[in-house]
Amino acid sequence: MKILVLGAGKMGSFFIDLLSFEHEVGVYEKDPKRMRFTYNCQRFTELEEIREFRPELVINAVTVKYTIPAFKEVLPYLTDECIISDISSVKTNLKEFYGETGHPYVSTHPMFGPTFANLQQLSEENAIIITEGDYMGRIFFKDLYQRLGLNIYEYTFEEHDKTVAYSLSIPFVSTFVFAAVMKHQDAPGTTFKRHMKIAKGVLNEDDFLLQEILFNPYTHDQVSQIRTELKELLEIIDSKDAAGMKQYLTKIRNNVKRDIEIRR
Repeated sequence: MKILVLGAGKMGSFFIDLLSFEHEVGVYEKDPKRMRFTYNCQRFTELEEIREFRPELVINAVTVKYTIPAFKEVLPYLTDECIISDISSVKTNLKEFYGETGHPYVSTHPMFGPTFANLQQLSEENAIIITEGDYMGRIFFKDLYQRLGLNIYEYTFEEHDKTVAYSLSIPFVSTFVFAAVMKHQDAPGTTFKRHMKIAKGVLNEDDFLLQEILFNPYTHDQVSQIRTELKELLEIIDSKDAAGMKQYLTKIRNNVKRDIEIRR
């Protein structure tokens, strides 16, 4: 299959490396310097080169801010049969956009990023495939993700956004709160250092991506739960309620235990 990857960033390069030995892969990137470490693929910097390549599948791997603009830029140079796809963690407006293009499409979300995940060992990582869209496109990505050993979940666009609101907004907001109140520690403990490492990783993400995840319409209710829990915990601390603290710790340990059991 002829596959065009849009963007030669970390995830774009990952897909190029992953696909280039079994498919004819090209990459379109406006900044030639970003293609220095790509190999076994054709490199395009001009849109007319895309028309000549005639891709059968486009994987849009640009940053979330430019996902739809990148599609709009290349669409005039694609055949009508070409499947267009995204791997964006934020699907805002994508369902409506796809419906207007007339192209077959597939939308997926590899729920791992180059910041924390070991891209050589992904068996504990997850991927979402949106159930709406082209059947053959979904089969392509399902086979690809299965070969990577990913745990695959199939959701609608709406179900995806609800899942992201929970799985990303809560840890992101918790990290923001930690970073907002933290102070330099000359002799930091292990837990502090681990939280600091997570904070650095999250804050290295693109600002627009963080914004869009938090502006997800389902995020507010998730973040409100943090506020409720903090209020309860602060009341226990202020009153030095030992019994209440024990009860609270039991509750959150059971939450963690339940999650571990479900994953097994």
